[in-house]
Amino acid sequence: MSRISRRFSELKERGEKALVPFITGGDPGILATDPLVLEMEEAGADIVEIGIPFSDPLADGRSNQAAYTRALERGVRPRDVLDAVARIRRVSQIPIVLMTYFNPVIRYGIARFADDAAEAGVDGIIATDLTPEEAGAWVREARRARLDTIFLLAPTSTEERIARVCELSTGFVYCVSRVGITGAQARVPEELGELVMKIRSHTDKPVVVGFGISSREQVQQVCAIADGAVVGSALVDFIHSRHRHDDFLPQVRAFVRELKVGTRPAAVGAH
Repeated sequence: MSRISRRFSELKERGEKALVPFITGGDPGILATDPLVLEMEEAGADIVEIGIPFSDPLADGRSNQAAYTRALERGVRPRDVLDAVARIRRVSQIPIVLMTYFNPVIRYGIARFADDAAEAGVDGIIATDLTPEEAGAWVREARRARLDTIFLLAPTSTEERIARVCELSTGFVYCVSRVGITGAQARVPEELGELVMKIRSHTDKPVVVGFGISSREQVQQVCAIADGAVVGSALVDFIHSRHRHDDFLPQVRAFVRELKVGTRPAAVGAH
């Protein structure tokens, strides 16, 4: 059982849902990635997503695009993110998922990337723009390296696509809350519950919802219908706006701790 599957099993026993914060590897600096992950774990994060900076992140909104640009300008590359994960692994067993576009994986070498990610201590990979139809080679290498393969489903996904993604995904299924790109939103789409139910009709794997979730209240709404919530752009913006403050890390810890409240039984039950 992978760290990701084990974490969902533990959460289920406690009646909790998963909080999955997302940060960009190398923003505000590659040496900040390690302490950020450890602070988020201390605050109650269940799984952490780390984005590998990429020059053409088509599925990402302004916040993540800017973070990727800042990291690339500092010279951050996939190997640097893997090295950060390896450092984190010396002191933490929190499940770690890398979010990437497939171009950097191809350039790195599919088999080599799978091997190096596994050796560093990565648990799963989300290749944002990799479709199930084109994923055969990657899935084979990831399975060999014992990495979870996490695919995305959107409100526009057909029943056939949902079935295929549920078949290929391990660890969890990533449900995109709305059509479009990443970015904090004012509300959770009303039709999200119907989409999650449709996905659940094809699998008993955990369903985690991302894109646009930015507050404890929205985490609570999502966790009332799904197994977890990803908070990305709101956290990326929070980090960028405060990283020069002396109490930067405690501020991040407080922000994530507040989000985690929305995943606990009292909050989910209240919704």
